[in-house]
Amino acid sequence: MKEKVYIELTEIINSIKPFHEETAQLAERHSDSLTKPPGSLGKLEAIARQLAGVTGELWPNLSRKSVIVMAGDHGVCEEGVSAFPQAVTPQMVINFLNGGAAVNVLARQAGAEVVCVDIGVNADLEHDRLVSRKIVRGTANMAKQPAMTREETLQAIMVGISVVKEQVQRGTRLFATGEMGIGNTTSSAAITTVLTGLSPEESVGRGTGINDASWLNKIDVVKRAIAVNKPDPSDPIDVLAKLGGAEIAGLVGVILGAAASGCPVVIDGYISSVAALVASRLAAQTKPYILASHLSQEQGHLRLLESIGLSPMIQLEMRLGEGTGAVLCFHFIDAALLLMQEMATFESAGISKG
Repeated sequence: MKEKVYIELTEIINSIKPFHEETAQLAERHSDSLTKPPGSLGKLEAIARQLAGVTGELWPNLSRKSVIVMAGDHGVCEEGVSAFPQAVTPQMVINFLNGGAAVNVLARQAGAEVVCVDIGVNADLEHDRLVSRKIVRGTANMAKQPAMTREETLQAIMVGISVVKEQVQRGTRLFATGEMGIGNTTSSAAITTVLTGLSPEESVGRGTGINDASWLNKIDVVKRAIAVNKPDPSDPIDVLAKLGGAEIAGLVGVILGAAASGCPVVIDGYISSVAALVASRLAAQTKPYILASHLSQEQGHLRLLESIGLSPMIQLEMRLGEGTGAVLCFHFIDAALLLMQEMATFESAGISKG
């Protein structure tokens, strides 16, 4: 079973098309012909160039947008790493499904659909809008043993890929990553430590708002998890299995699936960036498909993004998760494409070029 899934995953990774550099250069030349000083729209011009290169279209229609919110629980919560109890995970999933969370509000404003996936919640959930793809009922406590088996991890990645494929068939061409899982900043910090070389003191943040004593405990938990499991930094699947969560693995699949479908994917904060790091280590060709939305308040986030080679669009001092920062950045993507399509050129407007 594991070998079959691995073969399927390898085929999907190998199907990711290279960046269309020629189309990207066309977009850049068109941008330089518009009635503005070259480069004066900053990151908006870079976004338009990236989207052209990813899709192979000068002005891609990305009006159909989906934010995939993966939800899963973490056994490491036993170690007191969060300010909130684990029961909040299923409660927030229901909130997403009922349209009452921050990501729902922002998605409605952006004209995006929220797709909530139960991939590892430690509760029985039923709702007509829920995508139920449970791989585990919460992970094991990584401070004592591997969080997941390698097979569970591969299956969770494949869930993310399949959810993206279903949304593409429904017309989605632009994705965002979101997550819900009490304890997942602890897992993310542990993965960051192993894959980037940051120390736990640099990678562990405040998560849901813990105090100094809890922060020091969280650092100790990350150190113990790494010592107990001895993850192999050269094997991203091993690191993800031993220290990760089902929802993080699911987001790895979302990123790989979007790239394989030729769709750009906007990543949210710290947890989503960890998924992007794992995805880019598994398949370097995914990197052009990824857009970093915002710089979160988690202290290791900037160094994490830098290790992938990404630069965030905005910094609003957010640390909510859910996909909120990523969905906000849908507006900047819309703006970048509209500027490309609707601005006059120097020639069409009869304006002298400098």
